[in-house]
Amino acid sequence: MKESNISFYSVRTFSLKTEAAVTACIKAITAEESREIGNITFVFCDDNYLLKINKEFLDHDTYTDIITFDYSAGNEIISEIYVSTDRVEENAKKHKQTFEKEMHRVMIHGVLHLCGYNDKLAEEKQIMRDKENHYLSLMA
Repeated sequence: MKESNISFYSVRTFSLKTEAAVTACIKAITAEESREIGNITFVFCDDNYLLKINKEFLDHDTYTDIITFDYSAGNEIISEIYVSTDRVEENAKKHKQTFEKEMHRVMIHGVLHLCGYNDKLAEEKQIMRDKENHYLSLMA
């Protein structure tokens, strides 16, 4: 088995304080979902940085909390995941969650997309939310 690589970068001063727990959770997700990690890179940024990416690559002129670029080959996950810490902070307040828990949910959400889950239809959204809750419980 190839060594998996999960890395975390920031284009601002943000630093993820739970890297070890997130890494363990991502490894649990991919194992349970029968996927292998090749390389997953998380990039933490602000709203404007992610808005620019959203416009340039997805032709969406809206703020978002996460954009996942999937370069996977077969069963091996290769991805860049961009997360707006501004959106995560705002959504945490809106949903009365801690910033940390909302950050974990968003990161898990991105990884679930890489495992083949979608969230366009109501039924897909419910499956995604159930999976997020399941994997969040592993971090508690």
